[in-house]
Amino acid sequence: MNLHDSERVAGLLDDCGCVQVSDVSEADIVVFMTCSVREKADTHLYGEASNLVRLPKPPCGRRIVAIGGCIAQRDGEALRKKIPNVDVVFGTSALASVPQLLVDAFEDGDDGEVFVDTVEEDRGFSTELPSHREQQFHAWVPIMTGCNNFCTYCIVPYVRGREKSRVFERIVDECRRLVDDGVREVTLLGQNVNSYGKDLYGELRFAELLRAVGETGVERIRFTSSNPKDLSPEIITAMAEVPNVMPHLHLAVQSGSSRVLKAMNRSYTREQYIDLAKRIKAAVPGIALTTDIIVGFPGETEEDFEQTLSLVREVGFSSAYTFIYSKRPGTPAAKIEDDTPREVIQERFDRLARLVEDLAHEANQVDLNTTVTSLVEGTSKRDSSVLVGHSPKNQTVLFDLPEGKKAEDYIGKMCDVQVDVAKTWYLRGKLVGEPR
Repeated sequence: MNLHDSERVAGLLDDCGCVQVSDVSEADIVVFMTCSVREKADTHLYGEASNLVRLPKPPCGRRIVAIGGCIAQRDGEALRKKIPNVDVVFGTSALASVPQLLVDAFEDGDDGEVFVDTVEEDRGFSTELPSHREQQFHAWVPIMTGCNNFCTYCIVPYVRGREKSRVFERIVDECRRLVDDGVREVTLLGQNVNSYGKDLYGELRFAELLRAVGETGVERIRFTSSNPKDLSPEIITAMAEVPNVMPHLHLAVQSGSSRVLKAMNRSYTREQYIDLAKRIKAAVPGIALTTDIIVGFPGETEEDFEQTLSLVREVGFSSAYTFIYSKRPGTPAAKIEDDTPREVIQERFDRLARLVEDLAHEANQVDLNTTVTSLVEGTSKRDSSVLVGHSPKNQTVLFDLPEGKKAEDYIGKMCDVQVDVAKTWYLRGKLVGEPR
């Protein structure tokens, strides 16, 4: 969602006549788009913003620092206490106000005032704003914002608000326009896409939406995020029947212990999650299931953690994002006392990470000596002669740029790759045929 919001802010700045620079030292305006899910994001923001103070002044004489997104929504004007050089603060619903806030900062900000807009009133969807897409062949398409689940560890409902679905027809129309504009892959976005439509239509309509977007002609459809409690049989059937819905599902489990899941307010049990995973794999053979897992939630015991390890083995995830619990002020879990030593939590995390790596390596072996289709996104940061893309299962796919060819001839194209190397985090092979 932050990537999408960043593209909208960039689009607004484009419309104002601004030009992006590759070197931050040349920038008159620096905008940070922030996440507040983990404490690491706060620390990173404070460090990056502070680094700007040491840079020489830009040609215009002063550098405007703007902070948006979830940290901005959470802290508002109080950010000035931690980041003295901030000039503009805008919340998750205030993207459209960015140009005026910047004008105010340039015209009236010499006295050290910070210009803030974190009003949470209904201001429509940012999809109505101009966009500067990072990739012309891929687009983020928000279908809803906010969350009603109130997991006890999560700050999202407090900074993104309650669930609000976009009008069904507008989403489909946007996808049609994107296809006409050359987009080949869309990612449908929401804090919980599975509950799409409930607030607006009184019923869940995500399965219907997948089918409608599938009829727009877009070649690849992905979506995130999914809460297991709302992943209905109708959604699973749509995933199986709509050919352009990719065989990859990110389904956050967070813990393998029913006791911990209850304390997290996750609204499903260990057994229900495992059963759901089995039904998904039966309906979509070969699907890549990925997940999120929190280690060290307050009160987690060794037995609870062992149940997480056993669930990971039983489900057989293709990959997982693993996190050590991060206390978020204002959430119910932040009030829970826990005396588990940090070194114990770290040791558990390391065990889980090793298991996840083993399973990821095992999952990729399935595609060894097969041909996979990669949507090429660019070149490797390490080697510009290596092209990088993603498979239908969202695996990173690498292959060498053919001799005498330019990378631009392949970026945004579908390429068939014969896989002869299957590592833990990527596949590598040889190009087969021509890009299309």
